[in-house]
Amino acid sequence: MTPSSPSSQPGLSAPLWRLLQATASAVQATRQGQSLTAQLERVPQALRPGVQALSFQVLRQLGRATALREQLAAKAPPPAADALLCTALALCWNDADAPYPIHTLVNQAVEAARQQRQTQAQSGFINACLRRFMRERVALVASTDPNPVAQWNHPRWWIERLQADHPDHWQALLHMAQQPAPMTLRVNRQHHTVGAYQAQLQALGLPAKPVGQDGLQLSQAVPVHQLPGFAQGHVSVQDAAAQVSARLLMQGLDTQKPWRILDACAAPGGKTGHLLELCPQAQVLALDVDAQRCERIHQNLDRLGLKAQVKAADAGQPGTWWDGQAFDAILLDAPCTASGIVRRHPDVRWLRRPTDSAQLAKIQAQLLQTLWPLLAEGGKLLYCTCSVFKAEGDETVQAFLRRNTNAALRPSPGHLIPGQTPKGLVVEDNQLGEHDGFYYALLEKRRV
Repeated sequence: MTPSSPSSQPGLSAPLWRLLQATASAVQATRQGQSLTAQLERVPQALRPGVQALSFQVLRQLGRATALREQLAAKAPPPAADALLCTALALCWNDADAPYPIHTLVNQAVEAARQQRQTQAQSGFINACLRRFMRERVALVASTDPNPVAQWNHPRWWIERLQADHPDHWQALLHMAQQPAPMTLRVNRQHHTVGAYQAQLQALGLPAKPVGQDGLQLSQAVPVHQLPGFAQGHVSVQDAAAQVSARLLMQGLDTQKPWRILDACAAPGGKTGHLLELCPQAQVLALDVDAQRCERIHQNLDRLGLKAQVKAADAGQPGTWWDGQAFDAILLDAPCTASGIVRRHPDVRWLRRPTDSAQLAKIQAQLLQTLWPLLAEGGKLLYCTCSVFKAEGDETVQAFLRRNTNAALRPSPGHLIPGQTPKGLVVEDNQLGEHDGFYYALLEKRRV
């Protein structure tokens, strides 16, 4: 049921035109290459929840909105006006999903244009386009249906790459990217079994189903302060696919031994914490190139009551941080396009460029090659990315194996595709539920 007035949504006292202005500003910044996360941090706290919700919806429908704007005006207006017009079109092209009545959205979008210096001169143009859209909506939407960018709300190159990489699953991947991500928890086994924590949630009216070996997927997302024991480290928020990493790297190891483990690109520390939950005696070195992001690692570990050595350093420059002692295990969650987590970060699809995947694959290959000598014989390195592009998965690993004859690929999930049955996991009878797209390859250094 849609709200009946611009300020009738719970917790939103600001007029809708202000929310639309801030949302359009975020859309314009995304088009100019700035992340939505950074934009939302600049939005006043009182407006942020509403702007985030609207921004997510707009960015998930921006392909359709842009195609509609091209039908209404072949020549794009100035960037600020175009962003506002496309914001309105994204929110009202499908009345079943519109967060407000369409006439309200149109009126408030025109008011937003009038109230802002950058768009005042185009307010009449925006008004004319949106009034025409209201009159001819069915025909205009139908005219954009054959356009794959409008149909799938991803750049054309992205669609074509998924078709080539995953010919049997590309449609499912694009459909999944449009769905809101579920809230998945990782239960800290140092405090509870999964079943015991599930019972606590159930007692609070928060039903959840088990996923993976340590996870619970909530039926409905809630603020973390509502999770019992969250502040005490009893549970963390982590996607089910991301929870695979620690279990996969540690399988077969005696978790009571003080293994030397490197978490090479560790921020914000979710995987670091999971490693230490499973192996509290481990000597973990967690690296991240960004000192501010290292603070996030510290905060997460402090909440969990765990200790690791955290360094702000470039994993690709071991001469600046390595003590010369080999690691028993290395986790390399390499920089990537993040093409597997677009439902959580809908701006990513519009930020990435066709050449990004190949450039990032080179960085991934360099990190693999640089860190491999730091691994002890018989040790294991887990390479993973939150990408569904094969250039950042299978292709990188196969090239590495050809160059390094002392490397063996152990049973690994490979590409974890949302909606598909995972393969090669430690436990096969407890699937991952709804999860992000990931790639995993477990590499073992042969003993010479």
